[in-house]
Amino acid sequence: MQLELTEEERAFRDELRDFFTTKVPEEIRDTVAAGRELTRDQMVESMQTLNAAGYAVPRWPVEWGGQDWTEVQHHIWHAEMERACVPTPLAFNAGMIGPVIAHFGTEEQKKGFLPKTANLDIWWSQGFSEPDAGSDLAGLRTSAVRDGDDWVVNGQKTWTTLGQYGDWIFTLVRTDPEAKKQAGISMLLIDMRSEGLEIRPIQLIDGGHEVNEVWFEDVRVPGDHLVGELNGGWAIAKFLLGNERVGVAPPGVVKRVIARIKALAADRFAHDPLLRARIAGLENELLALELTAMRVAANSVEGRPDPASSVLKLKGSELQQAVSELVLDLAGPGGSEEWERLAGPQYLNLRKASIYGGSNEVQRQIIARNILGL
Repeated sequence: MQLELTEEERAFRDELRDFFTTKVPEEIRDTVAAGRELTRDQMVESMQTLNAAGYAVPRWPVEWGGQDWTEVQHHIWHAEMERACVPTPLAFNAGMIGPVIAHFGTEEQKKGFLPKTANLDIWWSQGFSEPDAGSDLAGLRTSAVRDGDDWVVNGQKTWTTLGQYGDWIFTLVRTDPEAKKQAGISMLLIDMRSEGLEIRPIQLIDGGHEVNEVWFEDVRVPGDHLVGELNGGWAIAKFLLGNERVGVAPPGVVKRVIARIKALAADRFAHDPLLRARIAGLENELLALELTAMRVAANSVEGRPDPASSVLKLKGSELQQAVSELVLDLAGPGGSEEWERLAGPQYLNLRKASIYGGSNEVQRQIIARNILGL
């Protein structure tokens, strides 16, 4: 099955294709194409370029920068952005806290945060996981206690991706220690420059510094930075994680990597039928992933992702890992080309894909319960 575009949709695709390849700086796109790490400034410049044209947060409400597009147009937008090696808008801003504030926030929160969030004037970090509350997120222990008009926060978050760049952090905290685990959780928006907040880097197995610990020691947070209802954070977390799973495993990136390695190792493909068969299997799985992404988008209702987003996250992360393993096998030890040198670190880094956004074991439980009815 292939996506058959109408004449209008092809024109829309061509418009986006021209913009992405002419307006986003070539240096940024080359960095993405090579698999190198983007700098903070490059991420900000790219997202601000998209936002100026209305392409940064198309799924937001129109009054806050979104676009009244069809699901097919959203699919084209995402596919063409990945095809052109344009950095995806920062997920913490565009796909996580932005939709949360738009859906659950007060008018003051929307006015104060959404324009800056769309333009990456605020770089958001995610404060969910803790040392003893990763996949079991409801077990979190970071506390927020009311003191006058403020909240006083104490505790620790971990695996905070790109937290070294963060300006603000959306944080799940326990506001009712006596309630059932899920029932006593709230969400706070916390300025990362607050007194008592400390960021500590974590070095990963690929040698990079992508994630961090965030410590809170008597951090004071204004009372009006509570998002949604008191002790209503679990519903917000489920809403946010559903959106996160939709974008965790981008089919366009996988397609681009497969195309690139076919070009780089063309001689080996010509003489190795087993390698060709391996590629064909990955491409078939990629097609199924693309169709699943379309189904999830088409069946999402009023900002609530379809339960099949768990299927997308599960299979998408497995496919990302399988493709990175193929690249590593082709590169071999001690390669001289840049893609060969990056193969090892990228393979190691993508081991995390089956954990973040809700571990794959948890996704299988969600699929069994919500889709299969087991």
